[in-house]
Amino acid sequence: MKIPQSVLVVIHTPALQVLLIERADAPGYWQSVTGSKDTEDEAFEATAVREVMEETGLDASAPGHVLTDWALENVYEIYPQWRHRYAPGITHNTEHLFGLCIPQAAPVRLSPREHRDQLWLPWREAAERCFSPSNAEAIAWLPRLGGTPAR
Repeated sequence: MKIPQSVLVVIHTPALQVLLIERADAPGYWQSVTGSKDTEDEAFEATAVREVMEETGLDASAPGHVLTDWALENVYEIYPQWRHRYAPGITHNTEHLFGLCIPQAAPVRLSPREHRDQLWLPWREAAERCFSPSNAEAIAWLPRLGGTPAR
């Protein structure tokens, strides 16, 4: 069973280009990297690093990569189609937000069982493309939390 504590990692460039990945189990659903803790005591940062590697092949600690804990959390209702992954009666998830700034937009290595496509978009367009309101809101915070957009 999944633990109802997860991370959302907005991967972006200094110019605020944002990576979105399309869910394999829900075509048309675009999102940032997300994932649940493996154990109750796993630190959110460790979850973020692991999920970024699993879903994109990116090493969050590579030279030039900067993982930032945004110190923000969302609590949201789990979509009914995904509740079977959690213990009976679990209806809400707590999501901890991170940003990962990488030097430039580049293709990533997707996990085919999780994601089917990828694209890089300017932050406003990325926010509009997300199916999840909490993901869209996190991307909208990017100019304040992730740096200054290139002019």
